[in-house]
Amino acid sequence: MIGTAYAQAGGGAAAGSSLFSLIPIVLMIVIFYFLLIRPQQKKEKERKGMIEALKQGDRVLTAGGIYGVVDSFKEPDIVVLKISGNTKVEFTKSAVQNKVS
Repeated sequence: MIGTAYAQAGGGAAAGSSLFSLIPIVLMIVIFYFLLIRPQQKKEKERKGMIEALKQGDRVLTAGGIYGVVDSFKEPDIVVLKISGNTKVEFTKSAVQNKVS
């Protein structure tokens, strides 16, 4: 109990050291933002732009690994892909991962 009383009596030094202990945490958050979060947001923004720019005849890859050619669009968020021959499948636009050349 006496040791606890001495630790609490130091008031000013404890406040300064707690500020320095927060600096590494803030620094880690900033590093994570610039290394992980920001590039992911940029990549997602580019993907959304690619999806909005899709047109009939584009060859695409879906999230399920299916290659197809854009045949038509239904509603604002549905795309019809021609997979082979007369086989046509409907996907949401968000299922399109890449535009393949």
